[in-house]
Amino acid sequence: MPPAFLAQSFGRFPTGPSDSVLDVPGAGLGHATIVRDDADPPTGSGIARTGVTVVDPGGDVWASPVPAGVAVLNGAGELTGSLQIREWGVTETPVFLTSTMQVGRVYDAACRLLMDEQPEIADSVVIPVVGECDDSWLNDPRTMHVTDVDVANAMAQARLSAGEGVPTGGRAALSGCVGAGTGTVCMGWKGGIGTSSRVLPDGTTVAVVLLTNFGAPHQLTIRGRVVGEELDEPDWWAAHHPEPAGSCIGVVVTDAPLDSATATRVAARVGLGLARCGSVAHHGSGEIFCCLATGLRAPRGATSDRAAWPSSRLDDLFEATVDATESAVWDSILSATTTTGRRGLTVPALPRDRLEALLGAT
Repeated sequence: MPPAFLAQSFGRFPTGPSDSVLDVPGAGLGHATIVRDDADPPTGSGIARTGVTVVDPGGDVWASPVPAGVAVLNGAGELTGSLQIREWGVTETPVFLTSTMQVGRVYDAACRLLMDEQPEIADSVVIPVVGECDDSWLNDPRTMHVTDVDVANAMAQARLSAGEGVPTGGRAALSGCVGAGTGTVCMGWKGGIGTSSRVLPDGTTVAVVLLTNFGAPHQLTIRGRVVGEELDEPDWWAAHHPEPAGSCIGVVVTDAPLDSATATRVAARVGLGLARCGSVAHHGSGEIFCCLATGLRAPRGATSDRAAWPSSRLDDLFEATVDATESAVWDSILSATTTTGRRGLTVPALPRDRLEALLGAT
């Protein structure tokens, strides 16, 4: 249950039943969380606070590609497969999220998993979509912590959630310090995975999944109020004076009938939602977004017989995407827990009682 000051959703559109990407028909979200405490390399494998997250639009994506678009607000990051999406207008894989130094491992594992699922890939090749954020404040990047099993488990959980809905752990299991968000930091506080959905008047659903790892504490903003100026800086931030950077990968999933050009425009709106929360897309941050739109999905080599939405119909979708993004940022922050990681560094969860006191005083 959200705290009292978030009981009303951001924006004028209602959320879906789970207020998550699972509200989009067929979509799934899965995590593999890696937490280990070992001696520093080379004696041991070091501290692991990392993982893998999979955003799955559902079904065999290679056999039935999904219209997609990519937008970049600041490009200090990586989203493999993004050039193919820009060229062909579709994604042929789910979206995999992980730590910066684990991209290669997740890419390799995704190739093997997808070929096992769809043997015809061997005659054509596939380029998995893998996004990353740098979690090295809490996670030791010197060790390749992620394994094929981790990627397989995250994808299996995503597929399971698409069929069965909210996982056994409840809605809370979808967000916070899970999967790729295990070691990330948002606005100086503990960040992670956030997700939210909106339902348009015609029943169309749009949802956002974020891997939040961006911003500075003094810029933290909620509903237009810069609460970061009223909260004390986290101790670790005051002690280390880090450069504000880190990145945010945003994945929009919708069942609207959108072509690639329109999906690209929708993806760009994620940046507006981040800005509402205080992001200025710092020099060293990678704000990279993609939108997967299942409404015009068709078997490989075929085209949908549905008509794509005209530009005149997009304003509600744009607005809902911005609202869901803002909500997903706060979902990632308020679902996160205080985490101690590499070198004994502790990144605290945002003090909800202090935030609620501030907002309740207005």
